[in-house]
Amino acid sequence: MRNMKKVGAVMMSMVMVGSLTACGGSKSAEPAATAAPAETTAAASEAAGSEAATEAAKQGGGELVVYSPNSEGLINATIPLFEEKYGVKVELIQAGTGELVKRIQSEKEDPYADVLFGGSWSLMYDNEDLWEPYVSANDGELINAYKNTCGFITGNVLDGSVILVNTDLIGDIPVEGYADLLNPELKGKIATADPANSSSAFAHLTNMLLAMGGYEDDNAWKYVEDLFTNVDGKISEGSGAVYKGVADGEYVVGLSYEDPCAQLVRDGAPVKIIYPKEGTVFLPASATIIKGAKNMDNAKLFIDFITSEEVQNIWGTTLTNRPVLKDAQTSDFMTPMSDIKVIEEDIPYVSSHKQDLVDKYMDIFTSIQSR
Repeated sequence: MRNMKKVGAVMMSMVMVGSLTACGGSKSAEPAATAAPAETTAAASEAAGSEAATEAAKQGGGELVVYSPNSEGLINATIPLFEEKYGVKVELIQAGTGELVKRIQSEKEDPYADVLFGGSWSLMYDNEDLWEPYVSANDGELINAYKNTCGFITGNVLDGSVILVNTDLIGDIPVEGYADLLNPELKGKIATADPANSSSAFAHLTNMLLAMGGYEDDNAWKYVEDLFTNVDGKISEGSGAVYKGVADGEYVVGLSYEDPCAQLVRDGAPVKIIYPKEGTVFLPASATIIKGAKNMDNAKLFIDFITSEEVQNIWGTTLTNRPVLKDAQTSDFMTPMSDIKVIEEDIPYVSSHKQDLVDKYMDIFTSIQSR
C-alpha cells in the first residue's frame, strides 16, 4: 500500500451529490428545478468572499475568536499554524456544539466570537439566522456532495458511523455489519450511547435506518427494536464511554464514529473498525462565520485556510479525520474509501424530522424496558 492515498476520484464517482443541495432556501428538500437561484447566490458569495479573504491575507495581523467543539488533535494541527501563517492572535473557547450554539444565540445582538469551527451540518442549518453568508475561495475544489450550496456552511472534515470490535473478546463471532449485532451471543455486550442525547448515537440510528430499509420503513424500525433488545438496557453515558468501553474490554462491540476509533487502531489498542456491509454514512463536520463578527476579514480568511490544500493534506496525513478536498492525501492507517460501501444520508429530511425519529426511538426503548 502506498504511503499516501488519493481519495477524491473515488468519492467523486459515488452517488453522493444530492444530500446537501437542499441547503439553499427552504428547510425542506427542494425539487432540482429550484436549485439554480441558490447556486447563483453561492457563486456570487464565493466571488465576493474570495476577494475579501485575499484582502485580509494582505493585511494580516489582528485577532480572531473561535468557538469549537473539535478534538484537541484537530485544534492543535490548525490554530497555531493559522496564527503563525497570518500573524493573527486567536482566542479559542472550547465546549460542546449545543452549548456553543446556545451561547451564540444569547450573544446574537453583540457577538463575541467570529467563527464556529466544528459541529454538525444540520445544527448549523437549523439556526440559519446566526450565520454570515460566505463561500470559501476553495469551495470549487471540494468533493461535490460537501460543497457549500447554501452559502453559509463550510464542510471541512468527514466522519463516518462505524462498529468497533474488541479483537481479544470477539472470538469467532462474525461481525460484518448491523445485522450481525442481533446475534444472541452479543446480548448485553454491545456499547452504544443514547440516540436522544448523543450526536454519534443519533447518527448511528439514522445510518442503520437508512441501511436497513429507510427512515420510515417498518422493517428498519423492527431492526432498531431488535438491536436495542440485544443491547439489554446498557446505554453508555456518552460517545467517549462507548469506544473506551470497547477498548478496555468492558464491551465486545460498540457503535461509534470513525475518528476516535481510528486513533485507537493507530495507537495499537486491541480493536478493529468494521464499516457496516449494509452501508456507512459519512457526515461533514462544518464551520461557519457568526453573523456580525467583529473580525470579519480574519473569519473569512480562516474559512479559506481550513479548506486549503495545505491544511487538508496535514489533516489527512497526520490525523484520523477525512478531508473534504477532492485530492487531499490520507495515510495508510485509514481505510480507503474505495473499500467502504458508502450510502448517502438525506440530511434535510433527518434535520426536519429529528424529533420525530428520536420520539419513535424513545417509544421503542421504553417498550423494551417495560417488558
